[in-house]
Amino acid sequence: MNILDSIADNKRREVEAMKHIVSEDRIFALARQSKRQPLSLKGALRGNYSGIIAEFKRRSPSKGNINPHADVATVVKGYASNGAAACSILTDTRFFGGSLADLAVARQSVQLPLLRKDFMVDKYQIAEAYVYGADAVLLIASMLSLEEIESMMVVAHDLGMEALVEIHSEKDIAKIPACTDLVGVNNRNLSNFAVNLDASYNMISRLPGGVTRIAESGISSHTDIHRLRAIGYDGFLIGETFMKKDDPAAAMDVFIHPPKYDNSDIHPNKL
Repeated sequence: MNILDSIADNKRREVEAMKHIVSEDRIFALARQSKRQPLSLKGALRGNYSGIIAEFKRRSPSKGNINPHADVATVVKGYASNGAAACSILTDTRFFGGSLADLAVARQSVQLPLLRKDFMVDKYQIAEAYVYGADAVLLIASMLSLEEIESMMVVAHDLGMEALVEIHSEKDIAKIPACTDLVGVNNRNLSNFAVNLDASYNMISRLPGGVTRIAESGISSHTDIHRLRAIGYDGFLIGETFMKKDDPAAAMDVFIHPPKYDNSDIHPNKL
């Protein structure tokens, strides 16, 4: 069993446990009663110069603690002020140190589209995401069958949300439904956690036309964004690059507006 299988197995047990606390009928009833109009992640990316989906996460399976004491309200407000198109909120507790409470706080803190990033294995989680304030959900193709992706996408669309289908390899491309809103190419190898931007470069020509394209993981410079945008990507999901800093929002600001080298004090005779 690889790490993704282990995570999926754990998540299914978590979901079944949650159903004993809030039943499936109840979570869908709460979703229907809410009548909240989700924001469009696709639209936000089209109208934003940076195209950045700035991520909030405290830890990861590969790196351990990244920023364990980060305050979600402070970080997402800073992301919004500094030009993020949207925010991604990790809600997995065991592996990423997040929670649905983080999603709810983020929803109260900003008017940007929010992506619930978790290991979605059950339609229950889609309704849950809506109730807690998500505008879009992540569906990981490596964990799901095409039929599972399609059925969860139907639920998301019925609630007015969008779905980001994340792929990790060329074989995942066959699991992209025709009605997909956004496709994300994750540059992280889930077998060994190595990151290589070649995944985004190699798969761009294989992605379906007319879908919003997101490059995920391993984006560490403004130059990376320029190169990825030039070949057809519309958005860029960036987390660790920001979250490993004491002030993630300030790190995002520097990322978008890198300081220019000031050579005004260099005298020709000193060269």
